[in-house]
Amino acid sequence: MKIAVFCGSSLGNDERFAQAAGAFGQYMASQGMDLVFGGGKVGLMGVVADAVLAGGREVYGVIPESLRDRELAHQGLTRLDVVSSMHERKALMADMADAFVALPGGPGTMDEIFEAWTWGQLGYHSKPCAFYNVDGYFDELLAFIRKMSGAGFLKPEYAEMVIVKDQPAALVSALKSYQPPSRKWS
Repeated sequence: MKIAVFCGSSLGNDERFAQAAGAFGQYMASQGMDLVFGGGKVGLMGVVADAVLAGGREVYGVIPESLRDRELAHQGLTRLDVVSSMHERKALMADMADAFVALPGGPGTMDEIFEAWTWGQLGYHSKPCAFYNVDGYFDELLAFIRKMSGAGFLKPEYAEMVIVKDQPAALVSALKSYQPPSRKWS
């Protein structure tokens, strides 16, 4: 299984984020899973990639040329694809991955996981989408998702299709057993 991980290009201001990112990468590797990610050597992205590599697994990076040229690309990957835009990056990552997981991060992380989730809702793929909720990082976002559903903008089955776990083993187990809801407007 190849898991696309979306997460911060910085470490954040709490060392628990980096510790959790490393633990998730280690657990992925111990379960024979490979990583698809944004290709950067910085922040939580670099921590996850290094942990998966240290565990002897494959790591596939996808990075836009403009970011590679700023020397942000991780040089020790199994493969690094250089693309021309963020749109190409997300599309290639989606094609390569069997599942999508968001770790703590900023707007880029939210953009990536919400796009993958939307594509799943629309039936463009049937892959699981998940939040690794490190120390409650996503709690307010999850409350807002419930608000969207309660306000009638998101059917409950599509709100519930997103996996939320705070431990690597539980998260990976849920990814493996995921059953998608019926496609929207099918």
